[in-house]
Amino acid sequence: MYRGYRTRWPVPDEHRADPAYVEAGAAIALGQAVYDRRTALGSTQGQLAHRAGMAEAEVERIEGGAVTPTVALLRALSRALDARAELSVEDDDTFLAFLPFAGHGSTARDRKSLRG
Repeated sequence: MYRGYRTRWPVPDEHRADPAYVEAGAAIALGQAVYDRRTALGSTQGQLAHRAGMAEAEVERIEGGAVTPTVALLRALSRALDARAELSVEDDDTFLAFLPFAGHGSTARDRKSLRG
């Protein structure tokens, strides 16, 4: 399934150390994890927004990588996605996934990683 145009280019090490770059990587990892779990459930952005108690535009911003994850946001999304959030930070890399609770429908998706 085609999900848009993607390309790779080398990122200089000095950019990787920039806190804004690391934060952007975390925001993109959050967006991808939310999108993956939401689509695995067959839900729309509007349905997720309703379950999470937020506006649909906010879900769109999250999935677009425009929102930096917070513990409160991860908690709200975990409840709405009927999943647990798995977060790992290794150096400047952020790994984030929403994994279904044991015995609940959908199979677990691979963790999404974006270099930060």
